[in-house]
Amino acid sequence: MTREEYYKILDDYVYEYEDEKIAKVAQDYLDEGYDALDAIVNGLVPGMKRAGDAFQEEEYFVTDLLLCSDAMNNALDVLRPHLEKNELEHNHTIVIGVVEGDTHDIGKNLVKTMFQTQGFEVIDLGRDVEVNKFVDAAEEHGAEIICMSTLMTTTMRNMRRVVEILEEKGLRDKYKVMIGGGPISQSFADKIGADKYTIDAIEAVKAAKELLNIN
Repeated sequence: MTREEYYKILDDYVYEYEDEKIAKVAQDYLDEGYDALDAIVNGLVPGMKRAGDAFQEEEYFVTDLLLCSDAMNNALDVLRPHLEKNELEHNHTIVIGVVEGDTHDIGKNLVKTMFQTQGFEVIDLGRDVEVNKFVDAAEEHGAEIICMSTLMTTTMRNMRRVVEILEEKGLRDKYKVMIGGGPISQSFADKIGADKYTIDAIEAVKAAKELLNIN
């Protein structure tokens, strides 16, 4: 099969949560000599975007998203060992997590994987992260970027709260703040004073490099 045919199958298998079939497709793709990162960018990411869009349109429910995530992770388990890790000239650390009140971590996990393949040190705080923990972890690990996500409009305010805590502690200029997720927009990022809003994992890596002036 061509790369494009594999991309389409991976996309569909994520969206249709074919968690048992997708690992074999990912392995067959690698056996053809194709690039692992391309499979993530052109197959898994679009599939998860479709699932996220379906969730926003109330065509998919939380259980559907979790099943899509299972399928994606099965493919990632096959592809991840074959990713070419780009070593950055200097160590750059990012703190990442899903904000308090939200347990949807599919997008966060994709962003984390993409950061790691580019040589970033990623401190993953997980899901439903209390607002102060973002700041505490950034201080503890010497991070340069705080990255937050949510798929729920009701928890967006917690992103604002993290920025406010940084300001209250006189730390706002010390860290770059990146946000993303289904209900997030550039206008919201501007409103709360975040440094970057990104629509997907690929854009998140580009934005982080821009913020840190990494070529």
